[in-house]
Amino acid sequence: MSVTATDLPPEALPEEARAELARAVTQLEGNSIAARLAALVGEPVEALKSRLPAAAQSMIDRAVRKALATAMRAALRSRPDRTPLPMDSNWFHRGLAAASGAAGGAFGLPGTLLELPVSTTLLLRQVAAVAAENGEDLADPAMAAECLKVFALGGRDPRDDAAEAGYFAVRIALAEALKGAVGRGVTGMMLPGFLGAVAARFGGPVALKLSAQAAPVIGAAAGAAVNLAFLEHFRGVAQGHFTVRRLERGYGAPEVQAAYQAIQAQRDARFAG
Repeated sequence: MSVTATDLPPEALPEEARAELARAVTQLEGNSIAARLAALVGEPVEALKSRLPAAAQSMIDRAVRKALATAMRAALRSRPDRTPLPMDSNWFHRGLAAASGAAGGAFGLPGTLLELPVSTTLLLRQVAAVAAENGEDLADPAMAAECLKVFALGGRDPRDDAAEAGYFAVRIALAEALKGAVGRGVTGMMLPGFLGAVAARFGGPVALKLSAQAAPVIGAAAGAAVNLAFLEHFRGVAQGHFTVRRLERGYGAPEVQAAYQAIQAQRDARFAG
């Protein structure tokens, strides 16, 4: 259930800003990618996890780190705010994501691992496009980190302890991991502490992606559907994250955080009721 702008105290933010923030809360605190994939494949999350071979578990961390590093170099080098596309950005990225997922799924787990850097690059490019739409400067080296943070934010599970996995808690943790990268540009973004923090949260969804695409008989069709589910999920998280950042620039971070937490508390109360 979403929260509307009228649910907030009138003194918090202007009505339009409150409406935007309410949508951002829904995007950032709504259904997890795990729930989406379980619904897509028609199996509970635990069944998906159990399908992945034990030997593959140890490969995921290395594959995720490599995919994130490759994606950052490729996606942000081709500036989405300056590179013309042959069609609407959303449809262009949906088509490429579906095609890469189908190709990977057709060859099972090995194909999916090879396809992961491609699909991750497409995701990051879409995230960067959303950032640009919200007034972010993609020429700023720090923006690479902000885009990568979306992978960690999108890997959260709403069922986790909110004190540790809430939106602002994850932002603070990632900011701490990023301190050593200040002033070091893209090379700094590659520091093990920051990249590891992102990979640790992104690795969960990737493991479920690999499990879903390993489903018997589904193959290429699952690869395309899973990649589209990933694209929709992380694009929504990006929209929420960069909406919050844009509102913080306009109305102040403390004011926006207080309003965000008020919306979230009302949302949680409604779900509990």
